[in-house]
Amino acid sequence: MRRRPPAEKLTDLRAFLKQLDADGDLLRVTAPVDPDQEITIIQHRVMARNGGPALLFENVIGSPYRLVCNLFGTQDRVARVFGGDPGRVGEGLLDLAERLMPPTLKGLWRARNLLLPLTSARLRRVASGPVLATVTAPARLDRLPVLTCWPEDGGPFFTLPLVHTSDPETGQGNLGMYRLQRFGPATTGMHWQIEKGGGFHFHRAAELGRSLPVSVFLGGPPALIIAAIAPLPEGIDERLLAAYLSGRPLKVIARPATGHLIPADAEFVLEGTVSAGDTRWEGPFGDHFGHYSHAADYPVYRVDRVLARQDAIYPATVVGKPVQEDYHIGVALAAMSVPLLKLIRPAVVDLWAFPETGFHPLAAMAVKERYPREALKHTLGMLGEGQVSLTKVMVTTGPHVNVRDFKAVSEAIWRHLDMDTGLHLLAPTAQDTLDFTGPKMNTGSRLILLAVGEGTAPLRSAPPPAPPAADRLGPHVAAIGTYGPAFLLVQVDDQLGDLDDLQTRLAEHPQTQPYLFHVLLSADVDLTDPLLTLWAWFTRFDPLVDIHPADRERRGNRLRLRPPILIDARWKKGYPKPVAFDPAIERSVLARWTALGLPD
Repeated sequence: MRRRPPAEKLTDLRAFLKQLDADGDLLRVTAPVDPDQEITIIQHRVMARNGGPALLFENVIGSPYRLVCNLFGTQDRVARVFGGDPGRVGEGLLDLAERLMPPTLKGLWRARNLLLPLTSARLRRVASGPVLATVTAPARLDRLPVLTCWPEDGGPFFTLPLVHTSDPETGQGNLGMYRLQRFGPATTGMHWQIEKGGGFHFHRAAELGRSLPVSVFLGGPPALIIAAIAPLPEGIDERLLAAYLSGRPLKVIARPATGHLIPADAEFVLEGTVSAGDTRWEGPFGDHFGHYSHAADYPVYRVDRVLARQDAIYPATVVGKPVQEDYHIGVALAAMSVPLLKLIRPAVVDLWAFPETGFHPLAAMAVKERYPREALKHTLGMLGEGQVSLTKVMVTTGPHVNVRDFKAVSEAIWRHLDMDTGLHLLAPTAQDTLDFTGPKMNTGSRLILLAVGEGTAPLRSAPPPAPPAADRLGPHVAAIGTYGPAFLLVQVDDQLGDLDDLQTRLAEHPQTQPYLFHVLLSADVDLTDPLLTLWAWFTRFDPLVDIHPADRERRGNRLRLRPPILIDARWKKGYPKPVAFDPAIERSVLARWTALGLPD
């Protein structure tokens, strides 16, 4: 394992900003800017310029505090937090585990240099720290520059909160990132989705008849933000990962009111409780699926006090259609996590959740089979692991396929997907809370495509013919494209009603019939943009409802779907809207762009 250099420069948010500033990667905006939608527009436009610099707003209307965003808007800035290539971190941990299995004194001695970095992965108690500079009680959340990101958001939202809870029985800590809608000066929503550790702690506290203390950290070591998002196994405290990535123990202060250990170098800490039965309507919110997520009842977080550093800096982020900051963070965490998967599933060569789709809607996995149909075992097993269990579409290929390239995945599907044995539809299943395609919140379906074919002849070799021009396919077809040999993309206009006629036309046309899947997309999707094509495609269909085969054939107890299979991935009535800027606010920001000192 490569020894990462000590991270003295990344002990807190300010040190990170100082480093970025020295490298010319921080832009200070001194002109007044409104946190109501203007910062969203600025960050999105800056990120569109190859990620752009981090943005420090020094004059936020309505707040005495500065605000920073776009901290992780490039892969380089994320890599700084990892001390280098995130994949090397995972490979180093895998190397260490392999050398210590089974553990022996001799093995420990030989691995002593590899073990040294792990000594930093701990909490170090201190009596005081910068975050205790000011204590405001009762809380005044209305003084913080909380963002209203999108025109139809339910209100201002904390978008980069690190929510800490402890198991009410064992005391085991959990750190997660869950959006908080600000309701008033001392209350927010607590958006605990399914498969979230904080939500498990809350449900356990409710069973015991207790309120759950909650501490929300804003800022601190940048590794703390990365760790809060990491898909660690349940029961592992994410703060330990933050300490490991930082290369030094995390300094924490014991707080008697909550029983929590809070980061001494955080910018703000909110302290309060969540109680069973205390709920409020929360949302909607323009989320990382690029649409507004549904509003619903969620627990109310009642904040007793706010701790803050002197001249504290409020950290925020903005999500929406890709690419945003969460894209780069997710890519880095996947690179770190994949080597560790080999500890539990050695046959897994690679696993990739596509950030273009918001991660959970689509994943692909490469496996090396040791016996026929072993890939199905690993696919089902992976779909039972933590947040991976929320994957909507999982494609499993052979070991030599680059599963991070969807065109390569499409090639594997074309060559090796057997419609008799390789297509599995699971319903009903639990689903990502933010997924809006199922019959109700947290429910939906899964699609598994097995396209391994290792050591066997391809089922199909010659690629399908080029598709015809769109105007040759009859009414309502606006554009035609492909995504590799398996998928024909069909952009349709908003007047398309019944699918049967179009499905028949596509299934009978000699240039479109050979494609295994015909994917219908709405008029707002540019088929020449592969990133946004994947985004719209996999966020807008429910496998159980929106897959239409050319025919169905029952063989024993199994239903065979005959291709071509139509996937209706259009935006549909009842779906939340895709996010979009308020045109008047966007015009106002663009008119002041140069005066704001923003890059051309």
